[in-house]
Amino acid sequence: MPRLPKLAVLATAALLPLTLASCSSAPDQEGAADSSGDWTPVEVEHALGTTTIESEPERVATVNWANHEVPLALGVVPVGMAAANFGDDNNDGVLPWVEEKLQELDAETPVLFDETDGIDFEAVADTRPDVILAAYSGLIQEDYDTLSEIAPVVAYPETAWGTSWRDTIELNSAALGMADEGAELIAGLEDEITEAVAEHPQIEGASAMFLTHVDTTDLSEVSFYTTHDTRALFFDDIGLQTPQSVADASAETDQFSLTHSAERADAFDDVDVIVTYGGEELVTALEGDPLLSQMPAVRNSAVVSLPGDSPLGTAANPTPLSISWVLDDYLSLLAEAADGAQ
Repeated sequence: MPRLPKLAVLATAALLPLTLASCSSAPDQEGAADSSGDWTPVEVEHALGTTTIESEPERVATVNWANHEVPLALGVVPVGMAAANFGDDNNDGVLPWVEEKLQELDAETPVLFDETDGIDFEAVADTRPDVILAAYSGLIQEDYDTLSEIAPVVAYPETAWGTSWRDTIELNSAALGMADEGAELIAGLEDEITEAVAEHPQIEGASAMFLTHVDTTDLSEVSFYTTHDTRALFFDDIGLQTPQSVADASAETDQFSLTHSAERADAFDDVDVIVTYGGEELVTALEGDPLLSQMPAVRNSAVVSLPGDSPLGTAANPTPLSISWVLDDYLSLLAEAADGAQ
């Protein structure tokens, strides 16, 4: 997960629709290799331009959050990837589900790019990649242009940090010539989610909103993720509903989060469950605030407070490998909150 970006999403001049097309014939079941085994160039349109992968990539680099999980899930080990800077339980730059996958593939940890101060272009270049995957990212045009001097880059389809886990898999797998394998990965995860959700029927139909990191020393404002953010999008996957209050606010912006005065907290009377990052101190602060305590979800103790400094804290931001790793725990917490809301 990236460090929390600024509230305003960087706008792009033109938001292009997601299209994946072959320059000659559509990829067959072997990905972008035709019946003769030759590579068929793949063209990907995204928010920052159009990228053509002319030849089959052998050295894959990824930047920003979670893009490396797509090739790993498909059995391809990147030559370099961004070091984890959120939820890293042992400070080695690799999240536990990624570490497990590397062990499964009997692979060493790729070169880790330190993105604390932004993309390390020199480190990326040193890995000599044939393609750079960034379907889920916050790239700005300058970043994209610089990376494109190193290798073809696949950026996000519409909004920075707004690519769903499905689209992340679709774009990144297509760039690898593994579109069919990517589709199978998506289908498998959808089946797994469906089976897990069925074990928690109380979640179905409950409305949920995700508060951004709450400052317990200043509860005069309420910040929350809009439906443009992947955390809120994941609610739909697991049977939760978007409250009308959040849907209406989201319709008026392309930003992934918004901030309202706590005096407007009654606007969220249609919220059954609140998800946020924090611990018991946060829940206690919400329950003790004269305004926020009137929100039904707070009044009913239907608050899921995820530990932001542990792997579980990443559960709300679904990625190709983390979904299986954290799904049951996340759903159990949501189910407990939903029970309180009833």
